[in-house]
Amino acid sequence: MRVLRHRLTPLPPRAEGCRRPPPCTPMALRDAPSACPALWRSLRCPTAELRLDLVLSSGQTFRWRESSPGAWTGVLGARVWTLVQERDRLWYTVYGEEPPGPDTDGILRDYFQLDVGLPALYRAWGEADPHFRRVAGDFPGVRVLRQDPVECLLSFICTSNNHVARIAAMIERLCQAFGRRLCQLGARPFHAFPSPAALAGSDAEAKLRALGFGYRAKYVSGSARAIAEGLGAEGLRRLRAEPYAEARRVLCALPGVGTKVADCVCLMALDKAEAVPVDTHVWRMARRHYGAAEGARSLTARVHQEIGDFFRGLWGPYAGWAQAVLFCAALHKGQDAAGSGKRARRGRGRESCGDEKP
Repeated sequence: MRVLRHRLTPLPPRAEGCRRPPPCTPMALRDAPSACPALWRSLRCPTAELRLDLVLSSGQTFRWRESSPGAWTGVLGARVWTLVQERDRLWYTVYGEEPPGPDTDGILRDYFQLDVGLPALYRAWGEADPHFRRVAGDFPGVRVLRQDPVECLLSFICTSNNHVARIAAMIERLCQAFGRRLCQLGARPFHAFPSPAALAGSDAEAKLRALGFGYRAKYVSGSARAIAEGLGAEGLRRLRAEPYAEARRVLCALPGVGTKVADCVCLMALDKAEAVPVDTHVWRMARRHYGAAEGARSLTARVHQEIGDFFRGLWGPYAGWAQAVLFCAALHKGQDAAGSGKRARRGRGRESCGDEKP
C-alpha cells in the first residue's frame, strides 16, 4: 500500500494579536489560516485522498460541525480543532495552551488514516465493481476515520432508529452533562467525550433519559458500566489486535450492541477494514444492484453475514471502506434530491450505521 509523504509547513512568527488567552477565557473562532497564521499548520492532502465535507458529514462521527463555509470545528483527542481544506493542503488550528506541531500532525494522520492510499483503492474497487465505478466518480476522498473506541461505541449505541442531526444533538448534550469542559469559542462551550466511569454511575441512566435518550439511556449507561468495571477502555482498544470475528463477538456481548453497531465500531475504531455494517439500506442495495440475499425476508444475523461475506469477496480486505463510499453517495444524493436537505434531517435512519433498536 502506498504511504503518503506529508510536508510540514513551517510556522511563521506569532503575531502579538494571536497570543493565547488564559484557560476558560472565551476565544474567537479561527475559521481560516489568515486568522492568526502563527496558530495554523498544514499537511499536504489532495482531495482525492480526503474530502472533509464528505467524510465529516456522513454519519461516521458526530462531533464536527461546519462552523463557517469550508471550516469544520470539533473535538478530537480531548482538544478542539478547526480544519480547512484548500486545494491540496489540509490546514488546521488547535485551541489550547500549546501551538500545533509534529504531535498534532500525527493525531490527524492517525484519525484520517492518511497512510492508506485512497486513489489506488478506488481504482481496484471500480475494476471489480461496475456499480461502484458509476457512483464513486462524484464522491472522491471518502475515507474511514480511526476513532477512539469508547467514543465510537457509545455514540453508535445512540444511532438506533435515529438520524445524524438528532444523534449529533444527543452526543452534544451527553458531553455537556458528563464531559470535561475544554474551551469556549465565542458563546459555545466545547467538552471532551466522557469516560466510561463518568457514565457508569447509578444515576447516569436517569440523567440520560432526562436528556432525551429514551430507551438508549439504559444501553449507553450499561455498556459504559460494563467497560468501566470489566473490559476497561484499554481492553477495548486492545481489540484492535484481535481478529475481526473475536472483536465483534466481544462487542456484541455489551448491552445494546447488535451486529450492525458492532461492525460500525470494528470498522471505524478497531482497524477492521473488512467489517461491512449492514442495515436495511445496505440490504436493499445488495439485492437491487448485486443480486445478493434476494430470498431473505428479514435482516437476520445470517443474512447480515451473507451480505458482508459477499462484499468482502467483491471488494477485498478494505470492503468496509468501499461500503463507506457508497453509503456517503446515497446519503448526499438523498439530500440533493430533497433540495434543502430536509429529508436528511427529518428521519432517514440510514444516515448512520445503526438504525435498529437492539
